[in-house]
Amino acid sequence: MGEPYCWRSRIRFSDTDASGRIHYSAMFRHMEAAEDEFLRTIGFPYAETEPASQLSFPRVHVEAQFVGPLHYDDEVETQVTVERVGESSFTLYFMSVANGAAVARGRITAVCMSIATQRSTPLPDGLAEALRAHRG
Repeated sequence: MGEPYCWRSRIRFSDTDASGRIHYSAMFRHMEAAEDEFLRTIGFPYAETEPASQLSFPRVHVEAQFVGPLHYDDEVETQVTVERVGESSFTLYFMSVANGAAVARGRITAVCMSIATQRSTPLPDGLAEALRAHRG
């Protein structure tokens, strides 16, 4: 069972709405950035994996639940846990913490897709194994 991957960031001014709180859409950008860094640490950076393999990983489900406030310049730790690994897809669970309290939770499900056929295809063996090794 893998430990959550932790990614630290700050809420930027451009992440906030007129009230000074994080805009909901910015949470998805933070989740995606944490996902990118997590995949890089397990050896599958999107920037290198997608073009070389002719695979893409479109999102088929995203969700976020806000359980506390986030404001401009707050430091946030986003914990990434592999929740599920299927034949051609995987789901990551995110927990964002600021000032010692949970502020948001979310999930992203991505499907492995052949760029040539535009159809789902099995996850590369190495990626599936790496994800399973980090399953929470």
